Amino acid sequence: MKKLFLYLPEHLSKRQFLLVLSFIVGIGAALAAYLLKWLITTIEHLLTSGFSITSAQGLYLVYPAVGILLCALFIKYVVRDDIGHGVVKILYAISRKQGFIKAHNCWSSVIASAVTIGFGGSVGAESPIVLTGSAIGSILGQRFRLDHRTMMLLVGCGASAAIAGIFKAPIAGLMFTLEVLMIDLTMSSLMLLMVSCLTATCLTYALTGTEAMFYFELTNTFRVERILPSIALGIFCGFLSLYFTRMMNAFEQLFSRFHNLWIKFALGSSTLALLIFLFPPLYGEGYTTINELLHGNAEAVMNNSFFYGRPELLPTFLGLILVVKVFATTATTGGGGCGGTFAPSLFLGCIGGFVFSNLWNKHELLGIYAPETNYALLGMAGVMSGVFHAPLTGVFLIAELTGGYSLFIPLMIVSVSSYLTIHAFEPHSIYSMRLARKGELLTHNKDNSILTLMTLDAVVEKERPQLSPEMTLGQMLQVVSKENGNNFAVVNAAGTLLGVINLQSIRKVAYRSELYRFYSVEQLMIEPTIVLSTSDSMTTVMEKFNHATIYTVPVVNAERKFIGFVSKARLYAYYRQIMKDFSEE
Repeated sequence: MKKLFLYLPEHLSKRQFLLVLSFIVGIGAALAAYLLKWLITTIEHLLTSGFSITSAQGLYLVYPAVGILLCALFIKYVVRDDIGHGVVKILYAISRKQGFIKAHNCWSSVIASAVTIGFGGSVGAESPIVLTGSAIGSILGQRFRLDHRTMMLLVGCGASAAIAGIFKAPIAGLMFTLEVLMIDLTMSSLMLLMVSCLTATCLTYALTGTEAMFYFELTNTFRVERILPSIALGIFCGFLSLYFTRMMNAFEQLFSRFHNLWIKFALGSSTLALLIFLFPPLYGEGYTTINELLHGNAEAVMNNSFFYGRPELLPTFLGLILVVKVFATTATTGGGGCGGTFAPSLFLGCIGGFVFSNLWNKHELLGIYAPETNYALLGMAGVMSGVFHAPLTGVFLIAELTGGYSLFIPLMIVSVSSYLTIHAFEPHSIYSMRLARKGELLTHNKDNSILTLMTLDAVVEKERPQLSPEMTLGQMLQVVSKENGNNFAVVNAAGTLLGVINLQSIRKVAYRSELYRFYSVEQLMIEPTIVLSTSDSMTTVMEKFNHATIYTVPVVNAERKFIGFVSKARLYAYYRQIMKDFSEE
């Protein structure tokens, strides 16, 4: 392997080298996705294969708690790092860490999510595997010491390959990187992403076959009169997405108030176990329920529950699941489990579409028939588009997942309607809203993206000597005489910033040697009109400089300890360099 690492950069052009790396990333992501799916299926089969479908199962009160506990202990004592919210970590790595992701993310998310979901955690495996794929790309970039722009691209390749591999959906993987990770594409970067996606998809085909993930047989083709119910379904999915996003955010904030592992575990595991006991479809990813609804076997959804054998209660049963799914998902992650929101979104969308069509047909609205299986499929695209603010990803993912390409027009109608509905109330996706509040989100706005990629530490000049207030004018001039700058910080013994000496402002006394012993630094220093903090975003830094008449500003930390100086010239030069790197083909 070491010989390969030495051979590739020396004997290949940069473009060829990156194509090879994207190929390797695709293989790694596909293998990780296959392993994760196999682990989840195996654990779930071992635990639930003997259950009777005619009655509620008491073990549903036990399994989820065991899974969350095992995952929480694994993260705390083995990983010793936060691995939750996989896509959020990727967005943060892209926007604030130049694509650097820790090495343990190549395997830790696979193990943690497999245990969580296999034991019943009501989350999806996709976000963990996306983090795994991105980590593989990041580690390769770190190994070859690539620049941050290329690192970001390899992270995107890993994420795209993970989606393409786990769903057998190469186009959706590409769209995911564009819409969710918000990486701008050029022709060269597009080629790398396509290589990763195709590699992952083809390898998954070789391992599991070429069949679509969900079998769907179209029995009712799309008709023009169904445009109105499709728009209505999209609006319904938009509000369902808004409910899921807002409630999940609120429930997560509730868990964040508790810092004790056991309190979080008790609250999360008890909530999840009770919900799964009452509503067994909440167990795991929920893909079995999706298949049953797409096949028209809706009554099978009530197996293993108190509702078994009561088909007249099916709409009520599914409606209650729409309400409580968000609590099951958040209880899983908040209690210590590991998983994402891809599967919950598909699950909610499928049930939401089915319930919508059932109610529409029951009341014979507008005299138009809405096929339940079709609208269950369309609902998946609608909620996916709404929750992730990614209509293209929703359209192509559902089309590739189910082979439902003949419903492309209604898929687009529902996805766009859902996206426009939720965007009117919530401008950010469930992933990006946390980073957007902190000003750490990379977007397609070029200026905002450049500022997000910049770091204050990269432009802080820390080499200038610091002055003490007790120094005489003569002592001070001896210290600064060999320095190029005009501004120097005055600090006390603890390093706290007291003021600033500007050589230009004291030049009248600086040239009079007879005054060297009579003036002290404390007498000559001035209070800086602007001070930057290490916690300031680069947008704030730029705004302060734009409204300032000075060209050099001191930087302090939260305790007002002096860190260094930032000059406007150095800041703008850094901005231009990032812009150049960001825009290069």
